[in-house]
Amino acid sequence: MKTTLSKLSPLALKNVNNNSNYWGTFVIACTFFLMIDAIYLFYILQNDFYEFNIERASTIFGLTFMAIAGALVLFKACFFIYTLYRYFCYKPTASVTNDKLPTCTVIVPAYNEGKQVYDTLMSLAKSDYPSKKLQLLAIDDGSKDDTWSWIEEAKAVLGDSLSIFKQPKNKGKRHALYRGFHEGTGDVFVTVDSDSIVEKNTLRNLVSPIAINENCGAVAGNIRVLNNKKALLPKMLDVSFVLSFEFVRSAESSLNSVLCTPGALAAYRRDAVFACLPEWIDQTFMGKPSDIGEDRAMTNMILKQGYHVLFQKNAYAYTNVPEKYSGLYKMFIRWGRSNVRENIAMSKYVFTNFKDESKFGTRLLFLSQSLEIIMCYPFLIFMLLFVTTHPLLFISSTLFSVFILSTFPVLFYAKKYKLSESLWAYTYSVLYTFGLFWITPYAIATANKSGWLTRDLPKNKTTT
Repeated sequence: MKTTLSKLSPLALKNVNNNSNYWGTFVIACTFFLMIDAIYLFYILQNDFYEFNIERASTIFGLTFMAIAGALVLFKACFFIYTLYRYFCYKPTASVTNDKLPTCTVIVPAYNEGKQVYDTLMSLAKSDYPSKKLQLLAIDDGSKDDTWSWIEEAKAVLGDSLSIFKQPKNKGKRHALYRGFHEGTGDVFVTVDSDSIVEKNTLRNLVSPIAINENCGAVAGNIRVLNNKKALLPKMLDVSFVLSFEFVRSAESSLNSVLCTPGALAAYRRDAVFACLPEWIDQTFMGKPSDIGEDRAMTNMILKQGYHVLFQKNAYAYTNVPEKYSGLYKMFIRWGRSNVRENIAMSKYVFTNFKDESKFGTRLLFLSQSLEIIMCYPFLIFMLLFVTTHPLLFISSTLFSVFILSTFPVLFYAKKYKLSESLWAYTYSVLYTFGLFWITPYAIATANKSGWLTRDLPKNKTTT
């Protein structure tokens, strides 16, 4: 039988948290041991690195690779400095008054979510948003567990303030949202994942940019990790999410070009949605219907219309993330495939006159992402050659690079939240470098494959 933390006694729950803390301390200590060793090895192997670079520069192939790698490093360094500058230019939009808030339809698609969907709907119902302007929709996408019963339970509590729908069979999140868009009456659509919890002022803050800026077509919310006290992976991902949203998306927002509004929390102008809805629901890739990346696809199509896509740092949603490696890599594969698909789609319009104002920022962001995809296989081949011919140099240089590159996320998170939690950035970088490096090349090679990967029930799962 499945046991949840909420059903444990206070003493048992305390023991679980203590064990998690002890294990976390051990992992952090091991991470720093690796970092210290890497710095030491990097120092004593300086002559070996020098000879390796001389050997590499003695061939045309090696020299060419070094020149390309150097140019890319320079580009990335300049891009980081520019991103840092744009980050300091960013300011979230202040919440508007009740009379300026638009009518809002919140759509919560759910599939095999269990009780969590009830908690999500309850958090939305507590929102500081005028009830006459708020429509709340829950859509069960043919779940195989007790999700529908929890949606009905929420309906019993919330009454007419919640409308519920059940798809006759599982058709995917995109189709559930499509139904919600047609059932919704609001001038703004807000999509919230069924495993997310929002703060009381989240909806108000999220839709405010659309309320005061007629050029704003979509807004991305600020996503944090909900289950970051339960396991190590969520602790690492929480630090990663803070950098991804509060740094990267802040910079993108200052360019009016956030590239992805997250499914966990996003707002869309109704007119912008219906202008691309037929293309969005019928989107295909290599002849197959697209059943992943619906959030990135919608963002792409709204950017294509010339709208601004912004980020609201003050609109928080807390979402569950995978606690095991298998769930994590499946989530990343899905994101990676979507990234490949949407970069191809973006390439078809980003260098056209798709909007009247400056297009420099959007194009720069596109180039940065595209280069990571284009250079994926060349660097993978180099890495494999490097690790087979000079394993010690590879390990020491890689870990040293991880230490250098991860220090910024550590400092960024520590300044905003807790120093002790920020150290997970080092552990996450080590995990990603050695345990998840294969995701991008695999996602590129299998970009035509479909499937959500992380929502099916285990064959032996029993709900209690």
